Amino acid sequence: MDEKLLTLPIGIQSFDILREEGYLYVDKTAKLLELVKTSGRCFLSRPRRFGKSLTLSTLDAMFSGKVELFKGLVAEEWVAEQSKHPASVLRFDMSMVDTSSAESLDMTLREIVERTALFSGIELQAKSLTGELTELIIRFHQAKGYVVILIDEYDKPMLDNIGDLEKTDAVRQVLRSFYTVLKGCDEYLRFVMLTGISKFSKTGVFSAMNNLNDISMDTQYGAIVGYTQRELEENFADWIDDAARRMNLERVELLKRMKDYYDGFCFDGKAKLYNPFSVMQCLVKGDIANYWYTSGSSSFIVTYMKEHGIQDPEEYSHIEVPEDFADAHEIESSTPESFLYQSGYLTIEEKREDTLILDYPNCEVRKSLVRMYLDTVYHVKNYITLGTKLWQALSEGNIEEAVRLFNIALAGIPSVDFANQGELFYRSLFLMLLRGASITANGEVPTHLGRSDALIQFPKRVVVLEFKFAKGGTGIKRLRQEGQKQIEEKGYVKPYDAENRAVTTAVIVINGKKREAVL
Repeated sequence: MDEKLLTLPIGIQSFDILREEGYLYVDKTAKLLELVKTSGRCFLSRPRRFGKSLTLSTLDAMFSGKVELFKGLVAEEWVAEQSKHPASVLRFDMSMVDTSSAESLDMTLREIVERTALFSGIELQAKSLTGELTELIIRFHQAKGYVVILIDEYDKPMLDNIGDLEKTDAVRQVLRSFYTVLKGCDEYLRFVMLTGISKFSKTGVFSAMNNLNDISMDTQYGAIVGYTQRELEENFADWIDDAARRMNLERVELLKRMKDYYDGFCFDGKAKLYNPFSVMQCLVKGDIANYWYTSGSSSFIVTYMKEHGIQDPEEYSHIEVPEDFADAHEIESSTPESFLYQSGYLTIEEKREDTLILDYPNCEVRKSLVRMYLDTVYHVKNYITLGTKLWQALSEGNIEEAVRLFNIALAGIPSVDFANQGELFYRSLFLMLLRGASITANGEVPTHLGRSDALIQFPKRVVVLEFKFAKGGTGIKRLRQEGQKQIEEKGYVKPYDAENRAVTTAVIVINGKKREAVL
């Protein structure tokens, strides 16, 4: 590795540390200046690992007037002026609070307020969370003038309790009281910004703070976090050359692979973005790999999917939704597509007049969701090995071997996971085994007369499968015949008749009693 390369700030969320220690920084301060000048109360929703915390840290440094950190950046002149009258900045990181109960949440929020007061030489007289927060804001205002409030991951307490409605409601009450203080203290506040993954209308933020400007899908701020193609190539030029050399690739080939794997996030219908964390990991390690998943999967997504019985996430690929699909939903009633979008698994593929088309942004995210399902929903072990062998069997038209491998996967699933499951459960698992091994496999593929259950395409072969479910383990022969007749009558293979590829069709019947597949 070239010793002259600037160190990449992987995992660094402090703007102060990043600038003081000479890490590479992609200058986003032009957009932050624009935000500060035009929106005094704002909310930004972005997926994890996208730089939300660094953004708030940068704003903290800007309002605190730390001009030495902004040398050479767009905001340098503004910060220099601000340094003459620095604001009091009050920051809350909700990922650091105790969310195990409403009482614990209240207590840890009070500790943050009291600790901030102590460090500022302020002795609080109030005896409640809302009272102390109100008093601290007023005292800050008296000392320095206007106050800045920055709240990171505001929704974390809600997401941590998504599987427990009673606890979720109790936590919501604490948050409602806490966030309502901000509206009551509006006259003392110069700037307020909240970030999070999701927008939930009744937490108290968006109901009480009706002056909060949601910039999450504004074109003006579409690239306020994340890297555009231009930012990637200009700021990481030396790193890209170095990584290409280590990977024995031409620069243009590495860029193409990175684009396929990490680009494609879009929050405004226009700007396409790379995930910063994955880009930097790829360049440092010199490997196109799945860093999104290994950085820690979102457990609340798994909980949500299980509770809503979503067995095949591919059904949300290329889905059409209204423009306001992510607005005004309570956490427990939020739609799957809204949840997947706000957590980063779906993104805006196309913006139409009144609707949006959502899809998975790139290879890394699509594989991450499949892996999350196989790991935590289906509990399948060794799925990469099984999927690879399954690919080999299907590419050769060996359906018997494919069924044998499928049954190995089924045998490893805990019995409790089979409860009340039907055809969709088995078909989805079959397809995900293939996707987990990076194999293109589609379900519900339309023809002019119907939809085939599964389509797997290879350079020299097309495999069309129909799945049938025998709940009590009887009527397997009849179901097999019905399935074969359906394939023929619905013309599932006709679109491939003119191609110079072998076509294999089969009916896989699930014996519900034995929980296994048979031909």
